[in-house]
Amino acid sequence: MNFASIPGHKETKSQLIRSVAGQRVSHAQLFTGPAGCGSLALALAFARYVSCENRTGSDSCGICKSCVKYDKMIHPDLHFVFPVVKKKKDADIPERNKSYYYAQQGARKDTEPVSDSYLEEWREFTGKNPFFTLTKWLDTIEAGNSQGLIYSSEAGEIIRKLSLKTFESDYKIMIIWLPEKMHNTAANKLLKMIEEPPEKTLFLLVSEEPDKILPTIISRCQLVRIPGFAGSDISKYLVSMRGAEEKRASEIAHVANGNIIKALELIDNEDSSLFNLDNFRKLMRFAWKRDIISVISWSEEISAIGREAQKSFILYSLRLMRENLMLTLGQMKNGLVFLSGEEAAFSGNFHPFIKKENIYSLTSEFSLAHSHIEANGNPKIIFLDLALRVTRLIR
Repeated sequence: MNFASIPGHKETKSQLIRSVAGQRVSHAQLFTGPAGCGSLALALAFARYVSCENRTGSDSCGICKSCVKYDKMIHPDLHFVFPVVKKKKDADIPERNKSYYYAQQGARKDTEPVSDSYLEEWREFTGKNPFFTLTKWLDTIEAGNSQGLIYSSEAGEIIRKLSLKTFESDYKIMIIWLPEKMHNTAANKLLKMIEEPPEKTLFLLVSEEPDKILPTIISRCQLVRIPGFAGSDISKYLVSMRGAEEKRASEIAHVANGNIIKALELIDNEDSSLFNLDNFRKLMRFAWKRDIISVISWSEEISAIGREAQKSFILYSLRLMRENLMLTLGQMKNGLVFLSGEEAAFSGNFHPFIKKENIYSLTSEFSLAHSHIEANGNPKIIFLDLALRVTRLIR
């Protein structure tokens, strides 16, 4: 991943390149911006540029031994931390048998996984496409109903890796994707390392929700604020990288509204958006009819899809209600409505039911459900309660 492979973001790229040229590379940087802004891709490209042996004034060379290793993400001075889940083979072991199992396997008794437990999957997944969501990553490692976390055991791995001397580059680089998912123990040890960093160490934190990171960590990081992609940049990317027709690419870029992940889902006909739309459509139909039997059945079905997928559905619903309110307020002609084909067809008939009188209450209920799911609440109770409240508010 180099700067040239990332569309747009000229100013952000220039800022990062100037910091290297002027030898003003902050030892801890926080890359953050709206959903689908390409923050992880930029962090990967920046790490490669810093380590490149023959960098130019605009990008890494792409041919030195450092760049070749970065292509495969196997550079010995590049380290990753990212959310993981306990592997199935561990979760399925009865508690009474674990001591025997680990003695036989020669593994440590600490059953908390670390990022290196999934490093091969991470390299393969990220190498294919650096624009993805947490839900997609967890689907890849078959997380099921588990939420992705950076466990407390990761702290020891961070300390161990960064205590080593550099092998080939000037810097040891640690990319931490979604530090907001970090256990407090790990976060506090990370804070100590950022306050007293080992020599020639570069921390690149990539966050989607920086308000959930320890304020003391944020205060010690240089913020790299990344805007959403320009529509023209997304459109050109879809044409050049995915072979889309210009008209279709332009339509998708408008609907994506700066989110390249959403644009790629639309162009690839990903099932996730259609799945979320179908569940939203069912909920609203059952709620309008006050079909309580179907509402109960719906809540049981969605409670079985996994917590990250449940949170994705809720966020999708919040966005779709916002777009329908814009339709109700007549904002289509002002270009403030961002809906894809099937969403637009559904919303054409549905939008009158989302209005100023109920939008605040509806969004509050969905946001509360999201908070309860994040807190590991019982999804059957949460979604049944949400559905019943929607039944009252939609009429």
